[in-house]
Amino acid sequence: MTTSPPWRATVLTLFPEMFPGPLGVSLAGRALATSLWELEARDIRASATDRHRSVDDTPAGGGPGMVLRADVLAAAIDAAGIGEGRPKLLMSPRGRPLTQARVVELARGPGPLIVCGRFEGVDQRVIDGRGLEEVSIGDYVLSGGEIAALALIDACVRLLPGVMGKEASGTEESFSEGLLEYPQYTRPQLFEGVPIPEILTSGDHAKVAAWRRAESEALTAARRPDLWARIPNKVPSNVPKRPTRQKAPKNTTDG
Repeated sequence: MTTSPPWRATVLTLFPEMFPGPLGVSLAGRALATSLWELEARDIRASATDRHRSVDDTPAGGGPGMVLRADVLAAAIDAAGIGEGRPKLLMSPRGRPLTQARVVELARGPGPLIVCGRFEGVDQRVIDGRGLEEVSIGDYVLSGGEIAALALIDACVRLLPGVMGKEASGTEESFSEGLLEYPQYTRPQLFEGVPIPEILTSGDHAKVAAWRRAESEALTAARRPDLWARIPNKVPSNVPKRPTRQKAPKNTTDG
């Protein structure tokens, strides 16, 4: 009987010491220590050929900053020995936004090669020549792709079998059905004058599910109209008013 190899993330970076970083603690760290997944951080600079180990040069056509060289990065990608079935990603602010659906796809596969850019970007010829899929984690610019890579890996690892304590805990989160997650509550029953919504302590599972769905729809419509626009046949559910602070009773004295 043969078993498939564990999910593996191969990261190409100029700063391999940034890994595993936060991936070495909590759920991801425990899963890494027990070989539920594997991480390999490879130094791009190891593929440089000159004595100064240069990895960048000035942009063609002029302009500020530096650009990662195509020959050095291509050599680093080739040296990683990635099989045909593994996606090759480049963390880039101009890439397609990372979605939960894409995370699920990546988590179900063998694991990606992730290129972490630096400086002004990467020579377009290596992006095209090595078939890199550009991925963005948001409409902002970071100093490099390492933090974005950490976020992507964490999102994938938590979905791997055996990583989360309860398998169902990943099915009712934000974006799992294209909606934001409903509000969560726990003890104490009364906090700073605000109680837990009565419906959540009613024991009526059908009403609890309906309340949570309604809250998710209302939050998505209000905060993420872009997501709400993609929901077919959408009709916001009626959401009961959330509990507010209870007024303390007035002190009374006998006159």
